[in-house]
Amino acid sequence: MAGPSKKAAADAAALQDKIAEMASPDREIAERVHAIVMAAAPDLAPKLWYGQPAWAKDGKVVCFFRSGQVDKERYSTFGFSAEANLDDDTGIWPTSYALTELTDAGEQQLTRLVASSVS
Repeated sequence: MAGPSKKAAADAAALQDKIAEMASPDREIAERVHAIVMAAAPDLAPKLWYGQPAWAKDGKVVCFFRSGQVDKERYSTFGFSAEANLDDDTGIWPTSYALTELTDAGEQQLTRLVASSVS
């Protein structure tokens, strides 16, 4: 079984470097988000998207994190692209969430959303 490609390894390292550059508390939130995404959807590949952390399937971004401090906003955002399987029968669903901290309940919700997004 072959390991990750050089590009995949470089993309994963770039994501880790970007998170390490973030100021607290965004850094800690992004670290936890990355761990949640990788546990809930291990087939997603880490990469940078518009200069911030994202996770892709078959080269297409499914979900992403945007640092509020980097974007000069009052909160960070975790969002999903149109590639995510979050559609429901109401015809309306959220595609991004504000993050100011990750409580246990928030981590559980994020885990469910990420798992659903790739189902």
